[in-house]
Amino acid sequence: MKRGLIMRRAIWRCLGVIAWAVSGVLCPSCAGPADVSPAVPGSAFTASDEVYRMPPGIETRWASVENPQAAKGQGGQAKGGRKGNPHFPIAPGETRILAEEKSGTGTIRRMWATTSDRTPLMLRGIRLDFYWDGADKPAASVPLGDFFCMGLGRAYAFENEYFSSPEGRSFNCNIPMPFKKGMRITVTNTTKVPLSLFFYDIDYTVGDPHGPDTLYFHAYFNRENPTTLRKDYEFLPKISGRGRFLGVNVGVKADTGKYFNAWWGEGEAKFYIDGDTEFPTLCGTGTEDYIGTGWFLGQYAHRFQGCPYADKDRFQFCFYRFHVKDPVYFRKDLRVTMQQIGCWTPDSKPKMVASGNKYMLAGAEQTPVDWTQGDGKNDYGLFEREDDWSSCCYFYLDRSENDLPPLKTLDERVKGLY
Repeated sequence: MKRGLIMRRAIWRCLGVIAWAVSGVLCPSCAGPADVSPAVPGSAFTASDEVYRMPPGIETRWASVENPQAAKGQGGQAKGGRKGNPHFPIAPGETRILAEEKSGTGTIRRMWATTSDRTPLMLRGIRLDFYWDGADKPAASVPLGDFFCMGLGRAYAFENEYFSSPEGRSFNCNIPMPFKKGMRITVTNTTKVPLSLFFYDIDYTVGDPHGPDTLYFHAYFNRENPTTLRKDYEFLPKISGRGRFLGVNVGVKADTGKYFNAWWGEGEAKFYIDGDTEFPTLCGTGTEDYIGTGWFLGQYAHRFQGCPYADKDRFQFCFYRFHVKDPVYFRKDLRVTMQQIGCWTPDSKPKMVASGNKYMLAGAEQTPVDWTQGDGKNDYGLFEREDDWSSCCYFYLDRSENDLPPLKTLDERVKGLY
């Protein structure tokens, strides 16, 4: 009997240990304090970013129209504090400061804006510039709409991990953007049309303890209209340094005049990392595959991947992908591209044949399509194509400036857009 009692006690102890371990999985708070070590050494961000912890030495600031320096006790003063100055106009060619810290560390946490004019011209013609640590060259010089994950000069409702527009009339971004020696964010009207109303606020913290491993936020806009046959479109031209590719949003206007309703998205995403030359280290399987779906592309908006704008009649699409759970790191250099490869189908093939246009099979041989033999006789076939592609990619780099090309001219950004 005594031996049986000892065995029962031992079993109960084991069950207790198992229950405690399971409770730690199902209810982390039951298992004791969570790991709050920094996700990035020396940064203010923790692995869980718990909302109930008070970090030492960090203060909150909001930059706005009448208080772009976010000075303490200086907000909302116009008209005796009765909403006297919530917006400003931006004349053609005018630049205004949205937020500025002359020195010190901090982190941009959130940006919000809305405008009275959200036409394609304004979404591509209003430019945002981000400067870190007193740099002369901006780390990001991007069109308003494309920066806020709205491609092709379109405004639409959506939400993902870093951007949102609840009803398609505003712009929200919560990508963390650290700085160590101050920052400046400006807005410029590069069009010849006055913008009557620009509302915004930029929310950030100061005093964040950023260490040597903290990277700087960068963004790059590109457009090719049309792309070049058999030359992969570049989301990001080659850059040098250490960093992380965060993601990209893309706008595609397929050439229905030449390719009719043939599918345009067979191209593979490619990441040339740390010395890659002819072939990349990372390679996808298709355009819609890269953003988590398959077999053509419809409208959806998920946390890390989505296509919030899908006009299947005109073959125009806006889509995005963020590498949050699947980080893309580089330590020497990085280049990111997407092929332009299409696929004819039983529906589109007769139109392509009847058009008399010349097409080229996908492949290194640069073989013209012969509809009477070989691959040309098949109902489905891959072929090279040229379309209107634009994009804004986001990445972190170990320095506050980059050597990327300047923002394209207004005409290059908007020609053929509307």
